[in-house]
Amino acid sequence: MCSSDLAWIVPAAIDSHVHLAYLPAESEMLDGGVAGVVDLAAPKSWLAEDHQGLRVLAAGPMITADGGYPTQGWGRNGYGQEVSDATEAQAAVRALHEAGAGVVKVPIDSGPSLDDTTLAAVVKTAHAAGEKVAAHALGDADAARAATAGIDVLAHTPVSALAASTLSAWSGKAVISTLAAFGGGSTTLANLRALRDAGATVLYGTDFGNTRTAGLDPEELVLLSEAGLTPAEILAATTSAPAAYWGFDDLGSITPGKSASLLVLDRDPLVVPLTLAHPRQVWIDGHCRTGCR
Repeated sequence: MCSSDLAWIVPAAIDSHVHLAYLPAESEMLDGGVAGVVDLAAPKSWLAEDHQGLRVLAAGPMITADGGYPTQGWGRNGYGQEVSDATEAQAAVRALHEAGAGVVKVPIDSGPSLDDTTLAAVVKTAHAAGEKVAAHALGDADAARAATAGIDVLAHTPVSALAASTLSAWSGKAVISTLAAFGGGSTTLANLRALRDAGATVLYGTDFGNTRTAGLDPEELVLLSEAGLTPAEILAATTSAPAAYWGFDDLGSITPGKSASLLVLDRDPLVVPLTLAHPRQVWIDGHCRTGCR
């Protein structure tokens, strides 16, 4: 058999941080080998939209303080829901859940921010509904505060150096990579390596909408390698780990009973993980999307 006849088959990918209301690209995501996404900020009305067969777990608007991120910038048109106290925060989480949200996102930064009581109310209400809570927290103090509040996942790898106590606090929790979105700086790469070593689950995510590559992003895969993840860890971060973490029960592995959503690759991803970004064929739910003859 010629080498060109060889192929490797892996599950289709899951991107754990996108903004599809900001940059609609469901079809392009599917064509690029991404079968599922976690959308971490969109107007509430977007929760009811059709996503063209793409599995979507969505937060709706971030729960934020009056005047808090992202309402004064890119997210001023419904990407954040401002609350004044714990009672309003609980009501907001419940209303979003009823509207179809399956995850909650909060910003924790130097601007107007939820106080500790309100943050605790968000986490308690979300967990009671069976939802995880993600935090936009880019600095050490913010990441530490998020862990103390019981938040489950960092929506980005923090860009400021993390203290040993912060790393320890994130053991057993999760972090979404989004390395390319912040330039792939050495401190951010070191943080992801240290979080992984401390016992945090690494989930592949691109912050698509702020980045522009629909489908598996080769730059993100390269940066995951530079952060010290092995090819097996990169494959897990794009497939089995997010499927288990977020509850995409029919994705993440190629086994009986799962969706026939898979990538056909020219090279072994356990040797060359970048091959994930250049599939020979993409199959979603048993239908060939790209590379078909």
